[in-house]
Amino acid sequence: MSALALLGATARLGQRDVLADVDLTVASGELVIVVGPNGAGKSSVIRALAGLLPLGSGEVRLGGVALSRLSSRERAARISYLPQDGRIAWNLPAVEIAALGAPFLSGPASVARAREALRELAIDHLADRGVAEMSGGERARVLVARALAAPAAALLADEPVAGLDPDAQLLVLDRLKARAGAGQAVLASLHDLDLAARYADRVIVLEQGAVRADAPPLEALTPEVLSSVFALDARWIEGPDGPLLSRRRYSPGSGSGVR
Repeated sequence: MSALALLGATARLGQRDVLADVDLTVASGELVIVVGPNGAGKSSVIRALAGLLPLGSGEVRLGGVALSRLSSRERAARISYLPQDGRIAWNLPAVEIAALGAPFLSGPASVARAREALRELAIDHLADRGVAEMSGGERARVLVARALAAPAAALLADEPVAGLDPDAQLLVLDRLKARAGAGQAVLASLHDLDLAARYADRVIVLEQGAVRADAPPLEALTPEVLSSVFALDARWIEGPDGPLLSRRRYSPGSGSGVR
């Protein structure tokens, strides 16, 4: 049974279709990464699974249970959600922000989980510093720590490495991979195709709100998909730490790769 599932999901924002008959699943112990061009529907998929985007048709299921049958509290207890918008309104200490990820635990238990999440992301030395006094990358890691602190069965992360330096990107994805290894169902969206291929158990390619491919990374990100969906002339090269993408843009007017 899948921990997360979208079944025949359609959705609109204003006059625009953002999901078109989407079927996808994420199993416990699996890290699935969603990729696609800007506007392809990555955030919409994640928001739909979190119950934040109403569906026109179809269904969201959490652990085999229809999302519509769960209360807001039950949803929050089952899903940890990291939105793309990284704004923090108040200058609270990092540990208090991270502890918000575990609101149903006692105060000491939530703080303990928050401190452990900050330690995992190598920012435990910032635990008592106000987030307004941090760099943008440090604040972004605090928000990732908030998602990691939640004792939820599923984790949804929308662009979790945006704004991070290369070392921090690898650190965050290492921790997401570890969460999946510990049994959590993890779905993340990324723009970096190299990182998606390196870390994902499966890659889901979205195009205009529809699933174009859903398979292990190199089976999903074939040269044909890279050409037609991303307008790239690209091929995979085996590197020492995983596949690397050799790529170039198609020349204007060449006709190749132009949708």
